[in-house]
Amino acid sequence: MTAPRVRFAPSPTGSLHVGGARTALYNWLFARRHGGAFILRIEDTDVERSRRELTDQILHAMRWLGLDWDEGPFFQSERGSLYREAADRLLAEDKAYRAFETPEELDAMKSAAKAIGSAFRYDGSARAIPREESDRRAASGEKFVLRLSIPNEPLVVNDAVQGRTEFPAGALDDFVLVRSDGRPLYHFTVCVDDVAMGITHVIRGVDHLPNAPKHVALFRALGAPAPVFAHLGMILGADGKKLSKRHGAAGVEEFQAQGVLPDALDNFLALLGWSPGDDKERMTLLEMVSLFSLERIGPSASRFDHEKLLWLNGQYLQEIPAARLVEMLKPFHLPNCDAVLLDRAIMLHRSRARTLVELAHALAIYGDDPRVFEPAGLKKFGGPEAAPLLRALAERLSVTEPFSHSTLEESGRALAAEKGRKLGDLAQPARLALTGVLASPPLFEMIEVLGKETTRRRLLAFADLIAREPEAH
Repeated sequence: MTAPRVRFAPSPTGSLHVGGARTALYNWLFARRHGGAFILRIEDTDVERSRRELTDQILHAMRWLGLDWDEGPFFQSERGSLYREAADRLLAEDKAYRAFETPEELDAMKSAAKAIGSAFRYDGSARAIPREESDRRAASGEKFVLRLSIPNEPLVVNDAVQGRTEFPAGALDDFVLVRSDGRPLYHFTVCVDDVAMGITHVIRGVDHLPNAPKHVALFRALGAPAPVFAHLGMILGADGKKLSKRHGAAGVEEFQAQGVLPDALDNFLALLGWSPGDDKERMTLLEMVSLFSLERIGPSASRFDHEKLLWLNGQYLQEIPAARLVEMLKPFHLPNCDAVLLDRAIMLHRSRARTLVELAHALAIYGDDPRVFEPAGLKKFGGPEAAPLLRALAERLSVTEPFSHSTLEESGRALAAEKGRKLGDLAQPARLALTGVLASPPLFEMIEVLGKETTRRRLLAFADLIAREPEAH
């Protein structure tokens, strides 16, 4: 294979959706696998909906995912002269023609088609207008659109993922390339740009498959070979419907804000339709590059399993050094505590966290003492009878040496036995006193990280609180 040239061409009318991110990833992997070029093109010809800040969001999301581009970004809004030149050339070569129907005339055609129960198809009547008349009418200021003259012959779409489809002669009508106000339409700009940029492979979502025959016709008219198409199956939610906001986060920036790691999201997206073989699930970008091929992309839709993504993200969290995790956690508000303590706390809690947000939330207990306590925990373990047990535990742990989780647990068990109680009778109210909640890592490992002074202070403060009348807390 000669070095391929692929492109990712988002429209800046919204942030980068995970479907678009997967398309970008597959194009990037394909280019890197074969030593080709990955081109970024911003399709911003929809002036009313395109916004520069959304372009910036898309670029930020791609950088965050590690998807660097070789050329671009190119903005279609800055390439108007290229489209005008292509339109003029197609008109001069009789591959396109002006159509002068007014909106009212077109509405009448559509109404007539609807009346007989058929879809509207332009009948090509403007093809018969002689060139001289067409030129004269255009020069006089009469409004027109530019339509592609579709040859009366079959159109074949060879798709590397979805297979071969042949469209019979007459399957397409002469569709519009340029509006009456001079603005080029999507299909036209896409193909003109693909030819100008030398695109060899078009890897995109299957929702673009209905556009493929139009593009094949346009590539023919432009005198260029059609690229290899590869239309990717849809990404669905857990309910089997197209992934959208109702399924939860669907944009790359939303996952970033939730504390999902870019490596984990890349890994997860890669497996939505592509299989590296050997049931391999965890891969770096470099590993994906070495394994990626269009032949291993399936044509079917894939389901976006949020729980699996979070599980995978949790696996990645386990492998990141604590020092690097500290830097990654800073945007999620770290507690104000000693750096050594923070490192130890991270190592303790990260096995229970699936995202950076969950981990940051778990680390909050190493900052300020808890002031609010879980109501269910208070009801079950916050009775006045627990106060003397907590005071005794505070005193016992404060003299335990070495202050390590194994010896701390031995002291706790010994105290429980002396009081004729089970360890849980001490451990559960202690957990509530130290963290404000009942769910936490192993108690004595957490006490070791909290330290002697903090542990004693919190146990005694909670004992004082629950020793009062119940309404006091």
